Amino acid sequence: MSNVKFYYGENVPLEMHKVRIVQKLNLVSIERRLEAIKEAGNNTFLLKNRDVFMDMLTDSGVNAMSDKQLAAMMEADDSYAGSETFSKLESKITEIFGKKYFLPAHQGRACENILSQGFVKQGSIIPMNYHFTTSKAHVYLNGGTVEEIIIDEGLNVTSEYPFKGNMDVNKLKAIIAKHGPDKIAYVRLEAGTNLIGGQPFSLQNMKEVHTVCKDFDIMLVLDASLLADNLYFIKTREEACKNMSIREITRAMADLSDVIYFSARKLGCARGGGICTNNKDVYLKLRELVTLYEGFLTYGGMSVREMEAITVGLDETMDENMINQGPQFIEYMVNELKKHGVPVVTPAGGLGCHINAMEFLSHVPQSQYPAGALASALYLVSGVRGMERGTISEQRDENGNETFSNMELLRLAMPRRVFTLSQVNYAIDRVRWLYENRKLVGGLTFVEEPPILRFFFGKLSTVSDWQTELVSKFKADFGDNL
Repeated sequence: MSNVKFYYGENVPLEMHKVRIVQKLNLVSIERRLEAIKEAGNNTFLLKNRDVFMDMLTDSGVNAMSDKQLAAMMEADDSYAGSETFSKLESKITEIFGKKYFLPAHQGRACENILSQGFVKQGSIIPMNYHFTTSKAHVYLNGGTVEEIIIDEGLNVTSEYPFKGNMDVNKLKAIIAKHGPDKIAYVRLEAGTNLIGGQPFSLQNMKEVHTVCKDFDIMLVLDASLLADNLYFIKTREEACKNMSIREITRAMADLSDVIYFSARKLGCARGGGICTNNKDVYLKLRELVTLYEGFLTYGGMSVREMEAITVGLDETMDENMINQGPQFIEYMVNELKKHGVPVVTPAGGLGCHINAMEFLSHVPQSQYPAGALASALYLVSGVRGMERGTISEQRDENGNETFSNMELLRLAMPRRVFTLSQVNYAIDRVRWLYENRKLVGGLTFVEEPPILRFFFGKLSTVSDWQTELVSKFKADFGDNL
């Protein structure tokens, strides 16, 4: 895809697939959208999909499957134990990652639970390039703490630095020197730092982190959920890797990892997950927990049909023409918004286009959750459902004080092979209109606030009647147009 050039006109991403099955979308009126977002407590997670036009909430479990994946699902062996389907998936894990032991789980956060229960204890420290909501929650629930040691450049919203997800190796050494290696349960590298714009780390950085971990006999754990995007960025941005194949880069990363876990809802475009390792002691320690919490060792809470699809999906992830579609669509959206002055995270990362809500709604204080307000406002004027990735995605400290996030982002996820370019252009158009009318958007305040993972379940209300004003302006500009 990256080598296809248009002779006439502007270059745009070119899909290397054709559509053979379609699903009808519905764009409800703005009056219904206003009712829907109020019913959802201004939390896009609580919207009914019947009221959503473009679902850009996440890429988890909503990526399009290929024809080969769907066909493979018909071959599933649904034996409770000793399933041939599991043997296929296990063999594919060994082939791609070079790991002998594989433990299945129903999704990525289940893997985080197993790892945390197995290795995190009271007082444990887990250095990460950046946390994810569930990875942090599992660590804290088991008595540990997270140390975020991403490079300083990673927290610059706008930048040209290609690997903003890199871990600061000097900070890692300092943490080990301060607390001692015995207090470090493991070091976690997230391939594609989700909460700060899907920013990747380089293979060179991973080599440096691996060296430190090896010197102090500390386990290096790779969260490979967003590996596909990270592979693409290493291949295209890291000079030393441009002549390596995707399979070669994958194996190089795997060889540097003691443990790999992943959500197949992202990696593999199906629904499941797993943990793999070459360390037999690690395998035996986690095996009992998988059986206790997930299911028997040859299904781990997954449907065997999904396991067949994951096997094919992992193989397809090794195809550059498959994994580059998402990042290139995201880059297109980022560049178009940037061209028109909309503040976005740069360089374009993986997972989705990320809008800088702190700058977009500079008049809304962080205590009134600008990223959440922007998600609510965009849904209202477009039917596009994005996700707040800011302070609402954090949780209060032990004293009940708000923990302000490093960034306030509205994430517009780009599920793989799902949207057409005209649909992406529609989303761009509505974001641009909203930016021109941004002063009409106000803040939010909690009315129902769970103590943990409040971004999933919490409900908020507007601090003023700004939504009614926004609807009036929309109708003045668009008339009866949806």
